Amino acid sequence: MRQLTAGKIVKYGLIGFVALVFIFPIYWMIVTSLKPNSVIMRLPPQFLPTHPIADHYISVLSDHRFFTFYKNSVIVAVLTTGVTLMLAILASYSFSRFRYRFSGPLQMLFLSTQMFPAVVLLIALYTMYSKCGLINTYTALVLACTTSALPLSILVLKGFFDTVSATIEEAATIDGAGRFQTLFTIVIPLIKPGIVAVGLYSFLVCWDDFLWSLTLTNKLEMRTLSAGISMLYLGEQSQDWARVMAAATSASLPILIVYIFLQKYMIEGLAMGAVKE
Repeated sequence: MRQLTAGKIVKYGLIGFVALVFIFPIYWMIVTSLKPNSVIMRLPPQFLPTHPIADHYISVLSDHRFFTFYKNSVIVAVLTTGVTLMLAILASYSFSRFRYRFSGPLQMLFLSTQMFPAVVLLIALYTMYSKCGLINTYTALVLACTTSALPLSILVLKGFFDTVSATIEEAATIDGAGRFQTLFTIVIPLIKPGIVAVGLYSFLVCWDDFLWSLTLTNKLEMRTLSAGISMLYLGEQSQDWARVMAAATSASLPILIVYIFLQKYMIEGLAMGAVKE
């Protein structure tokens, strides 16, 4: 049996503390959803509900508007993931395989968009989408979320393409395969971890979106989960925090399960894609 040294004890203690810090908000969200509203604001706070109730979950899951938000989130997230993957694959492959004028500055231009908060683009995008008649449409939400997810996706996938030897493509070309056939049948299967990482990342970015949905839609039936829940259960006169937490838990559970099973691919993708051989 391994002997624990003082250094290891401190190390594991810090890891446990950091894990607790990250897990506690999830725990508090679930616990709060099981309390009556009259208990939530009580001091000192009640860390364990003495009389847990499921009324808030029944109320949320019986509200058809919640499932409308759910449907909108699924549609926008799936479409955003597809568009982001398609554009990121083509752009990153181009940056990796072709050397052309302004290639470097163009990559830096893509990455520079990550420095600006989304709210900086808000007025410009809203004005443009309004003139194009895209307000209250899935198209506006998909384009806005793609704008947020695309730059980092290109960077990650370029790192993966750089790890694939060009001789493999040359051999395929000699055998008569075209550029796109080589890309989709030979190269992409070799970078599956990167594809999964970028797909999961873009899906999470879109699923968690609040700003774009709140701004680019003014109809309740077009809102996604984050914006829809805030508009439905929170207002100037009342704040139904228990139902907000029940709705947030119900909305987070599927994506949390997906992330638990696919997190190793995302971590591997972000780590490997950021390192150039």
